[in-house]
Formats: sequence, structure tokens, C-alpha cells
Amino acid sequence: MSDQVITTILTQVTQILEEQIRQEITLISGVKKEFKKLQSEFESIKAVLVDAEKRQVKEETVKLWLEKLKDIAYEADDVLSEWVISTQKSEIETLENPNRKVSFSLNPLPCLGFNKVALRREIALKIKKINEKLVNIAIEKDRYNFSVITVNECPDRIKSTSFVDLSEVEGRDLDKITLISKLLSEKNGLNVVSVVGMGGIGKTTLAQVVYNSSAVVGNFDRRIWVCVSEPFDEVRIGKAILEDIEGIAPYLFELETIARKIRYYVENRKFLLVLDDVWTEDFSKWEQLFSTLSTGEDGSTILVTTRKERVAKVMGSKYELRLGKLSDQDSWALFKKIAFFEKSEEECERFESVGRKIADKCKGRPLTVKTIGSLMRFKKSLKDWDDVLSSEFWELEEAEKLFPPLMLSYFDLPSTVKRCFLFCAFFPKDHVIEANNLIQLWMAQGYLSSSENVEIEVIGQEYLQSLAMRSFFQDLVIDKDGKRILSMKMHDMVHDFAQYLTKNECSVIEFNNLERKMESSHKSVRHLTVVRSEDTHFPNVKNVDKLFTFWVQSFYDSPRIVSQLDKIEPDLFLRLPCLRALDLSRNRIGELPKEIGNLIKLKYLNLSHNPFWELNPAICDLYNLQTLKLFGCDHLRKLPREIGKLVNLRHLEIDRTDSLKTLPKGISNLKSLQTLSKFIIVRGNDRGDATCALEDLSNLKNLRGCLKIEGLGYVADADEAKKAELQKKIHLSDLELDFSRSIQTGKQGEVIEALEPHENLQSLQISSYSGTKFPSWIMKLPNLHKLFLQDCQNCTNLPPLGKLPSLVTLHLEGMKNVKSLGLDFLGIHANDDMNGEDGSAGALSAFPKLKKLKISKMESWEEWDSIGKDENFEIMPRLRCLKISHCGKLKELPPRLLQKTPIQKLRIHYCALLQQKYHRENGEDWSMISHISKLRIC
Repeated sequence: MSDQVITTILTQVTQILEEQIRQEITLISGVKKEFKKLQSEFESIKAVLVDAEKRQVKEETVKLWLEKLKDIAYEADDVLSEWVISTQKSEIETLENPNRKVSFSLNPLPCLGFNKVALRREIALKIKKINEKLVNIAIEKDRYNFSVITVNECPDRIKSTSFVDLSEVEGRDLDKITLISKLLSEKNGLNVVSVVGMGGIGKTTLAQVVYNSSAVVGNFDRRIWVCVSEPFDEVRIGKAILEDIEGIAPYLFELETIARKIRYYVENRKFLLVLDDVWTEDFSKWEQLFSTLSTGEDGSTILVTTRKERVAKVMGSKYELRLGKLSDQDSWALFKKIAFFEKSEEECERFESVGRKIADKCKGRPLTVKTIGSLMRFKKSLKDWDDVLSSEFWELEEAEKLFPPLMLSYFDLPSTVKRCFLFCAFFPKDHVIEANNLIQLWMAQGYLSSSENVEIEVIGQEYLQSLAMRSFFQDLVIDKDGKRILSMKMHDMVHDFAQYLTKNECSVIEFNNLERKMESSHKSVRHLTVVRSEDTHFPNVKNVDKLFTFWVQSFYDSPRIVSQLDKIEPDLFLRLPCLRALDLSRNRIGELPKEIGNLIKLKYLNLSHNPFWELNPAICDLYNLQTLKLFGCDHLRKLPREIGKLVNLRHLEIDRTDSLKTLPKGISNLKSLQTLSKFIIVRGNDRGDATCALEDLSNLKNLRGCLKIEGLGYVADADEAKKAELQKKIHLSDLELDFSRSIQTGKQGEVIEALEPHENLQSLQISSYSGTKFPSWIMKLPNLHKLFLQDCQNCTNLPPLGKLPSLVTLHLEGMKNVKSLGLDFLGIHANDDMNGEDGSAGALSAFPKLKKLKISKMESWEEWDSIGKDENFEIMPRLRCLKISHCGKLKELPPRLLQKTPIQKLRIHYCALLQQKYHRENGEDWSMISHISKLRIC
């Protein structure tokens, strides 16, 4: 990771020198010379780093040289950050107290109490010492005769995202058929089937395909997927089974309690449980869980994937599928599918000969084929293809550990993307990585920089997509538009590769009460994850003074009643002077010591799912903070009044904080804020000068993503609502307008009209609105994909929603005074022209893109008109899913809707008249719905 750190250093040095010139400030005598020297030395070293990193694979002395360079680079990075902070804090204090002379001191830097000149002199001395060390490094560098290799430092901007569809596996048809047969054939007792094979051979991929096959889905009442991996912890595995069933992490610690709850869910039910990536050969650790699982219905099955044949036998497998290598033909088919994706026919012909030779070098391993195929997808010339074929990496003696295809792909990346990939070694194996969270962590390390007026978060998403398209990530979850990655995982071999390249930099360790001190081998670690089991105290680890990133990973989910709280020793925060990112989420922390304010370099702080009542005001001293996560802190009652001091804050995540009923006025000072999960309005008499009002939203001009506005029932009139200037927030994609806790209802119609959003809005929810008419601007949202109207009880009619051109999902709930959905709802009137837009004959379309419609708790709803048999009107031509519940007066569903739309799923719950009309055996209109594949009427 040395070239990545050096890139950051050179950027910092350049910015510091440019800042001094811009402000016409004369540097302290000799400091400019030291900065220039630092810049020069690192630039000369950076020029040979590509060669050095390649040679370290075979030459241990080069590897040791790089280790020393990394230490010096991190040290320089930290010292330069002190200089930048000194400038920032001076500017902030001047802005806060323009008439007060700043006696500059920077807590917690070593030079506490020094004035600004003395502080900078101290930093300059540190830089001089670093330069002295660099001289020795440079002398050693010359001994190795490194070559200067230039690489593309900036990846091409991704114009559009195109991911190869790998949902079907190549060359595994027989294995798939065999495995499905073995999963379904056993009728007695608990069936255990194992898939055994070497790493990267496709065990998990095959299991996923089988798990989602229609034959398997239809055969089992429950399907459960758990990643086991190492280190093995039977309590964690049990909780993972429950979490997959219930959808939330259970607040349980004892295996016996967990087992009883699992028994409740599986007893007398036929289930499939996949245990992916099992390593432990000690069956005694499985006995209690297996005893519980054996209460399932006969034919229940456990599918195990493992690299070790011994594991399959210990688990009592009735059948072992040994997964072999792909044939040459199948390897070529998979390689061609990826490498030639979006290539012209002429290019495919030109590259085929050398492509087949490259595919042969993959030796039938699907992961190897995918990786090298993803690399070749971006190679445009025949010379590039020949260079890959003849690369020395194919001949590595430690090929199993170093994985040549990954080496080839890794060294093909720009350094800006390399450093982002290597940072991922900081995550535990099999961890589901949330894309936004990873990007925010990259930001905290200074790995991302905006260009061409592009936000750094956008650059981060492009880096993610670049890595994903080169197969560094798998199990991608993409948003509905197919444009953004939401989450992903790393294959364990890719993770091993990243950890190999970041040895002594990124570390994941287990913590228990017997291991409270960091091992000596971890003293140079910069990015540390401590995996904490449920029954341990908060780890007070030592030797952490060099950490840039610290994550205490726990699996606690904040309950309403907290019986035991974790205590953080104040001195922990005094031992983390370099820290950029701190993740304490899902621990049992009820209070933070004031010493957290000493983490002045911190840019990322995750406190989610902790039982805080309030936050220590010292957090507001962390003015470099870019990300503050408080998701799921459901005890939190207020935010610190001084939060406006966090002038660099870009992301404030406060979802699922139901006890939070007010926001401090200082929120409006956060001009850089992009993410604000919700904005809370309080009763006018309760506001005061320290509380946010709706008009304060106008100051937050850069908001994007999702925003919920609570307490709109307290807004006095339309003039107050207009001051929010929602129409100017062009980057908002999701908006929720919540009118609950209302004190007046007479003017809500005027208020909601004044809250018109920008036409870019994609999702809208209106809740507890007491007006009689919906705002006219709903019909001016051409990009609206999702609409949810909830508990708007005074509305008797709905807008002509059928005219919304982009609407995909519509949910109506609690509209108690709506009696009929007719032509107006569809957006069709009797005098509508029967011709298309160009004047030619053609059908009019209502809800042209709607795929999912859910209607619930419509107590007065009786009729639903869909124009009978008039073929000139096309109704919901793409509808796939229809759910109707708690609509007791509804007499029938439109025959046209049931017979002319491609519905695949129909759910009718608690609708007495409909249940009778469409009863499976004797309903008079059962024939109208019998063709629908997924039916549930109850």
C-alpha cells in the first residue's frame, strides 16, 4: 500500500505549498526547503514503486525495503495532517471569534499549548527527521536498480455500468441436476449433503444456483443461508440462522436459548439450510445445533460447502459431490462470455487465438477464469493480450497463495484504485460490505479526490464498479436502476490476496477476555478490526498509537431495555492520535468519555445501534468529521447543541432514532451536508432559538438521497413551508412528508402544495396528511418510480396516478374514505382521444410501467372500475405483483386486470368478499385467477 500512501502525501505537500502561496504567508525559515525536499524524495521513490511491488513477490529484501518505506510514508502522512489541521483550526476559531486573537493550540497534538508559530516549527522539525530517514531509504533504493514504470494514475470515468450476467454457471449442468436430486430425494430424517472442492472451484456459486432453483424453492417451507468460515463460533452461527429467518439480529447470548428458538421455527417444517464455507472438523461444536435441526420434518436438508473432505465426513454427509475443474470447452465458454462482453465480432475474431491460450492457463478454475476474463475485457490491443499471456506471474511458485490472475489484475489498476481495493483486507471474511459505508471509509483515509466538479462519493462509486467489473467483488446487489452498487462481498481467496499484500497494515483479530493486549506482530498495523464475541467486555487493546482505522465488530442489536452497558476507558482515546476512522457500532455503549474530542483527525465515526441517551458534546470538537452514523440508536433523545461546529460533515445518518424528537439549530450551519436521514419540526411554542425550524432546510443546499420530514402538522402556513425551498434540492431522490403529531389540519392542503419537490424525485411517501386533496405537483413528477400514500384519511379521491409515466411501485394504505377507484384514478376520461400521440390509432395506457401494486386498510373501498372490455385502453401492462389486504367491502377485482396483465403473484388477505369470490375450490371466479403462479388467499 506504499504507493497509495505516497500519493496521499504528495497531494498534501502540494496543497500545503499552494495554500501558503495563495495566502501570501511566508513559511518559517527552512520549512519550505524541507517540504520541497520531502516532495522530491517521495516523487523519486514513487517512480520506481511499480517495479518494487512486483519484485517483492520473489525478492524478500525488496519486500523488507517496502515495509520500511510504508512506515515512513504513514509517519509523513500523519505529520502533514497535523499541519493541515493547524491551518483549519486557526481558520475556524477566527470565524467563531473574529475579534479575539487566537492563541493557537491543537489538542491532542504533542505540542499542546504552543502558539501557531511554535507548533509549525515543531512540525517542521518532524518533517526534517522524516527527510533524514528518507535519505537512507533512497540510498537503499539505488542498490536494487529498480526500473521506472509509468502507469495510468487515473481510471477512465465510467460512462455507464455494464455487468456481465453470470447468474447461470458454465459447465455445471450435470452437477446442478445431481445436487438438486440429492437435496430432494431423501425422505427420512435429516439429510446432509456436501459439496467439496478446492478454493475458487465454484462451490458457493453452484450452491447459490441450486438454492434459488424453482425445484428447491417449491420443495422446502424454509430456506436459510449462513456463511460459516473461520473463526468458528456456534453461538454466532445459531444467531445467523435466526437472523436469516426473522430478518433481524436476535438479542441472545446463550446457545441453549438460541437452539430453543430455532426449534420453534423448524419443528415439523421442511427446511433447507446451507452452511457455506465450513472449516471446523470438530463435530462436538455442531452437536447442539444439529440436535435442534433434527426436529424438522423428514426430508429437511443441510447443504455444506467445504474445501476439506474430512469436514464432509464429520458432518455426516449422506452424499458428497466432489466438484472438479471445468473442461477446456467450458473454461473457454466462461472466459469468452466475460472477456468478449460488448466487443465487436471483428475484435472477437482477432483475440480468439490468444484468448484460448489464456483460458487454458486458468486450469479449469472458475474464479481464475472470471478474474482473468474480467481483466481482458478492458484490453483493447493484441499486444496487451500477448503481454498477459507471457506474464511472469503465471510462473509464480506460490501460485496458490498469490493467485497469478489477481496479481495481473491488481497491477493493471491505477494506484488510486489499488489503495481502495487493498483497504478491503480490513473487513472480516464473508462480510457483506455496504457500498456507501466503504466509500465513506475511503474518504476518511484520503483515498478519494474529486475532479471535473464530480463529488468524491461519485468517484468512490466508480472505483467500486471498476473493481466489481474486474471480479474483485462478488455477490453484488445493484439498485433497481442498475446504476449503483449497494453492497457486495469478497471471495475468500481475493480476501487472502489482499491480506497478503497488506501484511502488517490491515489486520483482523479475535478478542476475548484472555487476550487483552495486541500481539507484538500487530504493532505496525494501521487498519485494525477486533472481532468481539458477545460475552466479552469492551476490548481495551494496547499498542494502537499508529492506527488509522479501528473497528470493534460486535453483533449486538440495541434492545429497548439494556441490562449491561460497556464502558470505554478514557485513555483508549488518548492512545489513538492518528485515527481517521472509528467504528463502535453494535456494541453496548451508553456513554462516551469526553476524551473522544481528542481524536482531532477523525473523519468517520460510526456509533450506530448503541443505547445512547445523548452524545457527549466533545464530539463537536471533531471538526474534521465527514461522516457521523447514529443509525438505530433508538434511545437517543437529542443531538449536541454545538453540532454546527462540524463544518466538514457530509453524512449524518439518524434513521431508526424514534426517541429523537428535535434537531439543534446548528444543523443549518452544515453547508457540506449531503445525507440527512430525517428533519424534525417541533411545535412552534417549543422551538426556541436552539431548535431547527422548517426554513432551516433552505441552508442545506447539497442534500441528496433520502430525506424524511417529520412534524409537518406543526407548520403554520404555506409561507413557512415555501421557505424550505424543496424545489431547489435537485439531488433528492426519496422524500417522505410526515404530518403526524398535528396540532392543526385546516391549512395542510396549502402547506403540502408549498412543499413541491424538484421533478428529479424518484420516490415519495405522504403520511398522516389530513387535507382533502392531494397536491397537484404529484402529477408533475415524470421520474417518480415509487409512491406510498399512507393514512391520508380525509381524502375521498385519488389523483390520476395512471398518468405517471415512470411509476413502478404504488402502495395505498389507510385511505379510509376512498370508496371507489375508477377512471379518474387511471387517468382516463370519457372524452379522451382514442388515438396515440402522433394522431394514429393506438391504445391509451394507464400505469404503463407499474409492476407492483399494494392496497391495504381501505375500509370503505367497494368498487374498482377498469373500463370493462374497452380494448382502446391498456391497463397496467407490466403488472407483476398485486397485494390486497384488510379491504373487507371490496366486491371484486377487475376481470380485465386479472386476465390481461402478466400478474405472477397475487395476495389477498383479510378481504371477506374477495376470499369468498376467489376461493380455490368453490369460488365463482376462481377460474379468473387459477393461472397465476404464486397465489395466497387467506
